Amino acid sequence: MFLFSKLVWVFGQPMSLAFLFVALALITGLFRWRATSLASSTLAALILFVTLYTTVGNYLLQNLEDRFPKPQDPDSLQCMIVLGGAFENEVNTARHGIELNAGGDRFIEALRLAQKYPQAQILISGGDGSLSGIYEGDAVISARFFPLFGVPKERLLEEKTSRTTFENAVNTKDLLASQGLSNCLLITSGYHMPRSVGIFRKQAIDVVPWPTDYRTDGHEGLGIDFTQPSRNAQNLATAIREWFGLVGYYFADRTSELYPG
Repeated sequence: MFLFSKLVWVFGQPMSLAFLFVALALITGLFRWRATSLASSTLAALILFVTLYTTVGNYLLQNLEDRFPKPQDPDSLQCMIVLGGAFENEVNTARHGIELNAGGDRFIEALRLAQKYPQAQILISGGDGSLSGIYEGDAVISARFFPLFGVPKERLLEEKTSRTTFENAVNTKDLLASQGLSNCLLITSGYHMPRSVGIFRKQAIDVVPWPTDYRTDGHEGLGIDFTQPSRNAQNLATAIREWFGLVGYYFADRTSELYPG
């Protein structure tokens, strides 16, 4: 399932699809299959236009982010679960540093809460999600990250083996039970929260959704946007990937419902 999901995404993301249709147009053009070549070229151009110059991706991502509003800070906090995906694992493994990626807000928010609630335990769930499996995962890197800001390593529970969100939940369940922890905050990116909550619910793990790492301002509409094609492309790819995950996990019976809320 892990390898299959990786391969599906390699070829299923918008820019890859555009390239495949361009390649198909060139090949069919060589064989003088003009109708097929024209249709492939048109599809490639349409995919590129929607990806780069519309707000479709921002709109889809916003709907995911708005599914679970963030609550007010609680009066007390026993534990929090931080899902991996926030560190540049390849760079950190090679340079032994602490480089955050676009999802770094997951750990910034966890750090804020850790300092506000010094009694709370922090469970970091995240191994190496690459195909090679040779890099340090988020749980390993977090053991360097938190102590730099006054949070002792003794407060950390490290789940180092998960490669997917499904494995995050499965591997976390036993660790929580062994520590007698329940009703923890679940900290992950806003767009990732629906899929994460559905998977944790399927495993009968009670969590409080705590979204962070927002990519939209909450007021996105559908329209044309020529000003920031790279952002539009990234947000569309992220949104489509999440929907692939939601649908795929639903049919694999790994989530409680298609669109948890």
